[in-house]
Amino acid sequence: MPKAGRVEVAYHDQIAPDAAVADREAMASSTTVLVSRRESFNAAHQLRDPGLSDEQNQRLFGKCANLHGHNYVLEVVVAGQVDPATGYVLDLKRLSDVMCRQVIQDVDHSNLNTDVPWLEGCIPTAENLVMAFWARIRPELPEGSLRSVRLWETEKNWAEVADHA
Repeated sequence: MPKAGRVEVAYHDQIAPDAAVADREAMASSTTVLVSRRESFNAAHQLRDPGLSDEQNQRLFGKCANLHGHNYVLEVVVAGQVDPATGYVLDLKRLSDVMCRQVIQDVDHSNLNTDVPWLEGCIPTAENLVMAFWARIRPELPEGSLRSVRLWETEKNWAEVADHA
């Protein structure tokens, strides 16, 4: 039993310091790490199929057939190995720049039905929007690094496109 004021150590590191560094370096060069960035935007939309009557659209989409808006949150996840020179999988400032340039600058404070040329002909559901956003973001990132794009339409509703490679 230890004496008062005395601390006994029950753990002893069995790995030599050089081996621990080598293990960390090996892990960093072979382990896939996920990183993510969130951006937000505000936009209006109307769920409406132009080929249907107002009554049919109302029946199909309910209240969402009326023009309304959301405070959207866009999340993008990329994966890769940590670059030993930078410590990054991908500089998150670069990811933010891609998200803003390819998506946010066009959709923020806009009517998604009428103001965004690359969404023309698209019923702007969360599902359709997230697929369009994936298509715009993917070519801007290193090959195979994009894992998922998630769009939060409300605090309770989201849609996601994912590549679980």
